[in-house]
Amino acid sequence: MMMNCCGLLTANKEPVPLKSVEVELEVRAHVATVVSTLNYENKEDKPLEAVFVFPLPGDAAVCHFSAKIGQTEIVAEVKEKQKAREEYDDALSSGQQAFLLEESDQSPDIFSLSVGSLRPGESASIRLEYVTELAVQADEGLRFCLPAVLNPRYQPQGSGGSGGSNVQMTSVPASLVPYSLSFSARVSSPRPVSKVESNCPLDALQYLNTEQTQATVKLAAGHKFDRDVELLIYYKDAHQPTAVVEAGQASAKPGTLMGDPVVMLSLYPEFPQAVMSSVTSCGEFVFLLDRSGSMDGARIKSARDTLLLLLKSLPMGCYFNIYSFGSSYEHIFPKSVEYSQKTMEEALKKVEEMQANLGGTEILMPLKHIYSQPCIPSQPRQLFVFTDGEVCNTKEVINLVMKNSGSHRCFSFGIGEGASSALINGLAKEGGGHAQFITGTDRMQPKVMQSLRFALQPAVVDISVKWDLPKGVSVTALSPPITALFQGQRSLVYGQLTGKSSEAAEGCVTVKYSLAGHPSQNQVHFSLTPAEDTGLLVHRLAARTLIRSLEMEERERGREQEEGVKKKVVELSVQSGVSSAFTAFIAVNKGDGEVIQGNLVRRNVPTPRMMACRMPMMAMANSFPSCPPGMMACSMGRSVRSCPPVSESCLPKQPPRDPLLQLVSLQKASGCWVLDPALAAALGKTSEEVEKSKPASVNQEVWATIVALIWLHGFKMDAQEEWELLAMKAVSWLRAQNAPCVTECVEAGNALLGCNMQKDALGL
Repeated sequence: MMMNCCGLLTANKEPVPLKSVEVELEVRAHVATVVSTLNYENKEDKPLEAVFVFPLPGDAAVCHFSAKIGQTEIVAEVKEKQKAREEYDDALSSGQQAFLLEESDQSPDIFSLSVGSLRPGESASIRLEYVTELAVQADEGLRFCLPAVLNPRYQPQGSGGSGGSNVQMTSVPASLVPYSLSFSARVSSPRPVSKVESNCPLDALQYLNTEQTQATVKLAAGHKFDRDVELLIYYKDAHQPTAVVEAGQASAKPGTLMGDPVVMLSLYPEFPQAVMSSVTSCGEFVFLLDRSGSMDGARIKSARDTLLLLLKSLPMGCYFNIYSFGSSYEHIFPKSVEYSQKTMEEALKKVEEMQANLGGTEILMPLKHIYSQPCIPSQPRQLFVFTDGEVCNTKEVINLVMKNSGSHRCFSFGIGEGASSALINGLAKEGGGHAQFITGTDRMQPKVMQSLRFALQPAVVDISVKWDLPKGVSVTALSPPITALFQGQRSLVYGQLTGKSSEAAEGCVTVKYSLAGHPSQNQVHFSLTPAEDTGLLVHRLAARTLIRSLEMEERERGREQEEGVKKKVVELSVQSGVSSAFTAFIAVNKGDGEVIQGNLVRRNVPTPRMMACRMPMMAMANSFPSCPPGMMACSMGRSVRSCPPVSESCLPKQPPRDPLLQLVSLQKASGCWVLDPALAAALGKTSEEVEKSKPASVNQEVWATIVALIWLHGFKMDAQEEWELLAMKAVSWLRAQNAPCVTECVEAGNALLGCNMQKDALGL
């Protein structure tokens, strides 16, 4: 495995040139504009060429980039990538200041920012604006995450660097990051804002109108950039569909995407309870777990606990397998096996032994292996991918999932601060599944169990979107057709409105789909008169959506057609001011044209991250004296973040298991529990107490199962979403036993555990 690490450039650790970051967030319903200002200063006594690597949400679109040096302001233009690079090089060699912003060829959520040459003592302020869609969380909150941490991307064997801009990254402990952050947000929506939460301290939410549809919030002072800033926004009546029309750009030509109005439809359906409670009992469940070094510690333990809950919650009659990967990959069974007590026990035994000891993050090979396995008739394949998302070949991985999207659904989980949103969102989007992010103190289990509930939902089929517009107005779809809808998942659809109507100023859109044989439809009426100027946020996201689908198309096609698609993307990107894989922002200060004296130094600004390795990065850099002075770029024999293997004998003793997981681990594959000393211990009772309380005529397993259900409902309601599915399985098992005296058992169980549960509350 090869991985580039860079030490800081000067031995005496001079401060890096970034001084402060200011961020303003403007949220409109489900989408947002982010404006960041980065302030730099050259404290060297020679001119400096600096590179800042900027992580963006995977589905973001950069739409403005400008730089202010001294009194001069330079605004960037979008140009074809090669042309932009040539202009940048020409400007630098003739002594002009130049700035270049481009997407990394490997992953769309890394932008590398070359800030050109700064004279000694000079300051530069860079303003970067991007637009993004906000993801919906399990609890209906919309999530905005400001990416502060960029973990070193892992470079798999055999994949080249990122073309002409092979940027190296430096990581330092967060406490050494010498820059500050200020952050404020303004939220407006057709629905009232009920609350805004964050993982960082916030000042109080301020409402701007009596309807509470507009509000502002600020990050409390003193933030040190040591974690992602995450904001969760909650609206009332979130499930009502909405349509927003935005006016075109006055200076653009009618008939073009930027010149015409654009409509954004948001769908967040709620399915009938009756359909949702009939959980399917078939499927092939394939779990793919990252065991690279960066998963060490709490992450791998949490993943093991999560796999326990998943395996206990699977329905009888399904098939399953577990793969794990690092630099190589392993599987528990050669191919998916039928779920039974025997196969479940065998899998759990292997899961218990799993450590984060497989080296790097090579996800492509195990995926290829999984897709090479034939699908099992009438067992739809559901793939669950867990990773801390540090891969370099994101686009290749997503393409593979897209190619196989007809035969499976893919659910993805980004673990930790550095998970790549491009990878996690891309896997779920192209695989017709759902993406979840697990950061900070989040528990993995509730999020994963929510996705399992999605996977067990009947598939929504025959999805259609039909527009009904006045005569003379037509709509062109800018989004790919919707292929999957889940309870709790939101979809955004963009359309370009062309033409004018002399009559009605209202349009209507009807969304139809079929769920478990039940046809359903949602209708939204919307005004064709656009809302007040919204700064082209919807247009830019529509352009971004179209650019992304054209880029996907370009990778699928042959050389001839490829050029045509590329030309279309470049045209659209230049017209909308939204960056793409084939374009870059270029800004040149043609001011004085004076040639700068002295040699140019290239300095890499560190992107902060929490240190995951036992060996400090600084010491690591200094332990490679053979590197040329001035530039620490060392090729390591292994990923910096994968820690040395630890011998079993010096591992700490396992802490006592959480009582919930202890009880869950005792459940049988069929859904029942067995009356034994381990169950009594998990319930906090002696065997004698549990056996003595059993009504005489009752079967031991029926009694054990009812007592376990009472304990879950009586003591673990706060974690209900984690055990809900396995409790439903227990209830189904009890019903199948047709057991007499259930009421008597519930009363005896309440007396034993000191609870007061009603039979119907247990689902009996």
